Amino acid sequence: MIPTSFNATAGSGKGEPETIRVATFNVSMDASNYLSDSELPQLDKSPVPEVLQQDHEQIRGIAEILQRVRPDIVLLNEFDYVDKEIGVNVFQEKYLSVSQNGQKAIEYPYAYIAPVNTGVPSPFDLNRDGKAQGTGIDAWGFGWYPGQYGMVILSKYPLLTDKARTFQHFLWKDMPGRHIPYVMNKQEQPTDEPWYSDEIMAQYPLSSKSHWDIPVQVGDKVIHLLAAHPVPPAFDGPENSNGMRNYDEIRLFADYLTPGKDNYIYDDEGTRGGLEQNESFIVMGDMNAEAGSGGVDGAIEQLLQHPRVNDVKPQSRGGEQHSPDKQGSQYHTAAWRKRVDYVLPSNDLIVKDAGVFWPVGDEAGSRLMQKRSASSDHRMVWLDIVK
Repeated sequence: MIPTSFNATAGSGKGEPETIRVATFNVSMDASNYLSDSELPQLDKSPVPEVLQQDHEQIRGIAEILQRVRPDIVLLNEFDYVDKEIGVNVFQEKYLSVSQNGQKAIEYPYAYIAPVNTGVPSPFDLNRDGKAQGTGIDAWGFGWYPGQYGMVILSKYPLLTDKARTFQHFLWKDMPGRHIPYVMNKQEQPTDEPWYSDEIMAQYPLSSKSHWDIPVQVGDKVIHLLAAHPVPPAFDGPENSNGMRNYDEIRLFADYLTPGKDNYIYDDEGTRGGLEQNESFIVMGDMNAEAGSGGVDGAIEQLLQHPRVNDVKPQSRGGEQHSPDKQGSQYHTAAWRKRVDYVLPSNDLIVKDAGVFWPVGDEAGSRLMQKRSASSDHRMVWLDIVK
């Protein structure tokens, strides 16, 4: 059953099977939420640690949503990569562990963070505008400082970090059959010149942030959390470089789940191969792709139609009311009218309930949906899995 409104007690009734709630939430805590456009290029580090100390309204709103939905495991996209002591630990102590608007505090004893490619300077002119500026559009992943648009996993269950695999440094050129953007002529037709030189591709990571495989221990079961945040298939030109990268970032996880197609994949420790056929998993994150639309056709369908994936299609009344003119709006996860955030379980996991937190009208929490500065321009997506 897929609910049309949020139910904080799903699966907890008498006689109901015990469940865990797994969620993804792009919290939009990047610097552009706190600084002007003119200030962003001047940054050399994240402003988030300072903002966290300010009892910030937007961050209180994010914490309130977490307290209302109460996921047991959650991936936060766009939470800058900074030291835990000044980042996620402060978020826990000053926001999650404090009641927000009357909600019960929530605590996560386990957290995982790791570096990302966003804002990491490259020495190249990646957008071919005649200037190699290092950061911004010329960073290995768009960002004004290292760690911008990072990721965090919070969990009430033990994260098996000693078995974690990250793919931050996997090179795009090492994906067989990868997309190759080309320089376009005046008629916007491809020439014979690749957009990125061999010298660039020798260093170019596929992942615009990172790809993670973080196992979590739930009772006697291990579930692999496959987390990512591919580049938006936009903000480029007719060469469609971001659209192609988005497709191939999503493909990395599709191949990771496909024995026989995973042989080329190596992690940051040099270990090759993907996920064994008998392993349980949940693909989660802001994939910046919607079925039927994107920079390259079929990008997210690589996961939605994968034989190991169960797309339960979480939905809400809020999305439907926000975009009544658009078919499928009940599945939207962003205020800009698309389904881009996903929690996709392996088909061996039993899903009891699922939804998108998007209250409307006089429903509790609806004020948090009214503007980005109240929480985020994305909505939390969650599902309940039988333990």
